[in-house]
Amino acid sequence: MKKLIALMLCLVLAVAAFGCNNTPATEGDPTDAPDQTQTEAPEATDAPEATDAPEATEPVEGDGEQKVYNVVSLVNGNLGDKSFFDSAESGLKALQDAGRITYKTIEMGGTDEDQPKWLETLYEVAESGEYDLIICGTYQMPDYLQEVATAYPDQKFLIYDDTTHVGENANVVNFSYKQNDMGYLVGVFAAAMTSQTSVANINEEKVVGFVGGMDSPVINDFLYGFLQGVQDTDPEVKVDTRYVNSYVDAATAKELALSMINDNACDIIWGVAGLSGNGAAEACEETGKSWFIGVDSDQELTLPDNQKAITLTSGLKNIGQSLIWFFDKWDAGEADALFGTQVNLGLNEGGVGIVTDKNFTTVAPQEVQDAVLAAQEKVASGEITVPTAIGDETNGVVALRDSMQP
Repeated sequence: MKKLIALMLCLVLAVAAFGCNNTPATEGDPTDAPDQTQTEAPEATDAPEATDAPEATEPVEGDGEQKVYNVVSLVNGNLGDKSFFDSAESGLKALQDAGRITYKTIEMGGTDEDQPKWLETLYEVAESGEYDLIICGTYQMPDYLQEVATAYPDQKFLIYDDTTHVGENANVVNFSYKQNDMGYLVGVFAAAMTSQTSVANINEEKVVGFVGGMDSPVINDFLYGFLQGVQDTDPEVKVDTRYVNSYVDAATAKELALSMINDNACDIIWGVAGLSGNGAAEACEETGKSWFIGVDSDQELTLPDNQKAITLTSGLKNIGQSLIWFFDKWDAGEADALFGTQVNLGLNEGGVGIVTDKNFTTVAPQEVQDAVLAAQEKVASGEITVPTAIGDETNGVVALRDSMQP
C-alpha cells in the first residue's frame, strides 16, 4: 500500500510540473508578442513637420531585435549656440530617449586654434570602430571628412549642411537644406514688417539688417533668399549686410548690429551666424530700437527673457528633425541608397521653415502674417522659385547684395 501511495504521489507531482512548464506567456514575454514589422519610413515629401523639439517614436520590433545604433556627433564649435548645433543635439537626444540610438557628443571648439583637433578627432573615432555612424556638420568639415572617410571605407558618416564632395565617398551621406527658401520667407516678413510704423521699434526708414557668420556659399544662400523676399515684397527696402567671419564671436556681431541700428536705422536684424548671432540679439535688446530674428532653432524659446521679448520669429533649419528622418530610413532598410548622395531638404520635407506662433502672431499685424503664409504656400507649390547661391557661378547674390545696401 505504501508503494502504491508513493507511486500516485509521483504522478501528481509530474502532472503539476508539466502544467507549470506550459503556463501561458505573461504580458511582455517576447514569445507572446504580436508579429510586428517596422512601418515604412516616409518618403522625403512626408518628412516630419518642422518643430523646435523634434519627437522620435520608439522603434517597432520586427522579426528580430531592433538594432540600437551607436552614434557619435562631432561639433566643430560648442553646444549652447541656441541654433545650429543645438538643433542637431535635440534630434539625437530625442532618438536616444526613444531607445533608438545611444550617442556621444564631442565638442571640438570653433576657433582657428581648435581646428587641428577636428581632423585628429575624426581619425580617433573612425579608428575606434565603436560607432555605427559618425556625424559632423558645416562647410568647414568636408575636406577633413573626405580624408578620413577615404581611409576608413567601411565606416559610415553623415555630414549635414554641406554639399562638397557629394558622391565621392560611398560611405558618406550629405544633408543639405534649402535655406534659400527659408530665407525668402524671412525676407518677406522683414520687408512687410519694416513698414509697420505703428509697431514699437519700427521707424520711418525702410532698412533691415543681415548679420552673417561667414561670406560663404551656405550663408549667402540664406542671404540670397532673404534679399529676394525683401525685394519681391517692397523694392524700396534696403538690406544692410555684414559678416562676422566667425560663428563664435558674439562681441563682434554685437558691434556690427549696433552700427546697423545707430548708423543706418535698421529696425529688424536677422542673425545667421551661429553663436555669434546672439550678439546681434543683445544689440537689439540693449538699444531698444530694433527687433531680432533668429535662425536654425526657434530662438524665442532659447534666448534669455529680455531677448525673447524682441525676437519676432526664427527661420528654421531643422537639423534635428532631419537626423530623425535619416534613422527612420535606416530602420526601414532604405539608408543604403542615401550613402554617396546629397539629400536636399526643403519646405515640403520639413527641412526648413519659419516660426509662425508666439511673437509672430502677437506683434506682427495680420497683413504681415498673411503675406508670409501666402509666400510659404507659393514656394512650397513651386509657384515661386527662389534663387540659390549654391553652385551659382554668376555670383548673382553678390550683385543683389551690393545693389540693396543702404
